[in-house]
Amino acid sequence: MKGVKGTKIMITATTRRRLLAGITGLATALMMSNQGSLAQPVTTPKTISAGKLTMSINPTLPPLQFVDEQGQLQGMRVELGNAIAEKLGLTPEYVRIEFAAMVPGLAARRWDMINTGIYWTEERSELMYMVPYELAAVSFMAPRGNPLGISTWQDLAGLSVGVELGGIEETRTREVNQMLIAEGLEGITIRTFNNFSEAFQALRAGQVEAATAIDATAMYWQERGTFTRAVSGLFPQVATFAFADRDLAESVAQALNELREDGYYDDLFERYGVLPIEEDEFAIRGPGPA
Repeated sequence: MKGVKGTKIMITATTRRRLLAGITGLATALMMSNQGSLAQPVTTPKTISAGKLTMSINPTLPPLQFVDEQGQLQGMRVELGNAIAEKLGLTPEYVRIEFAAMVPGLAARRWDMINTGIYWTEERSELMYMVPYELAAVSFMAPRGNPLGISTWQDLAGLSVGVELGGIEETRTREVNQMLIAEGLEGITIRTFNNFSEAFQALRAGQVEAATAIDATAMYWQERGTFTRAVSGLFPQVATFAFADRDLAESVAQALNELREDGYYDDLFERYGVLPIEEDEFAIRGPGPA
């Protein structure tokens, strides 16, 4: 009805109820929309299992990735993986596997992401999408008390050294071997094992005279009185997460940027004594698969 000055417009009870219902419905819809937008994850990437972020991990490197006495996965990389999954609105799931099987398994889409601190190399960056997030260096551990007095890489001449098969630590150990030979010294007898736990057990049992690890792990064992971190800080290098899917890699990089912005990333790394990357922004490094 058209309103005219001085004319009272009559609204029936039925009309009033309809208006009130419409207003209430609109307010509820707006509220739910706002709540939904706040709860939305960084992005919703496609993964091999709906609703899950499946990560391969080799839990033999405390304090970064290990299994506690209750059989539960623990460590900095596990905590970071869980935080990333939460940002993406996914449930973290871990596949415990030897390092040598990780890259083939990623290519076969057995997992979405390698979460074991895989080092960046030009060759690897052409096989998968790699997102740097951590700096790590190589150490050589000696038996407790360092009975042979190892203090430099030259002191490794003529010794037997245990290392995990297929990782950058094996590559670096072989480089040290070549460096020794180039200086006219005796080379290293390199013994490879399926994982770091086996290499460390061989060191504990006296089957090798030293073992290769990353700095944080070597310090962990030294603080517990198990081994001595004899040589440290060699070959500092970038560790990464690795992916077969570019969209997922970009989503994880975005999640890492948000974790840094809210302070989680820096707090986590400081708590574990791990060096953060120097770049201002997390992103894929390298071309990825052709």
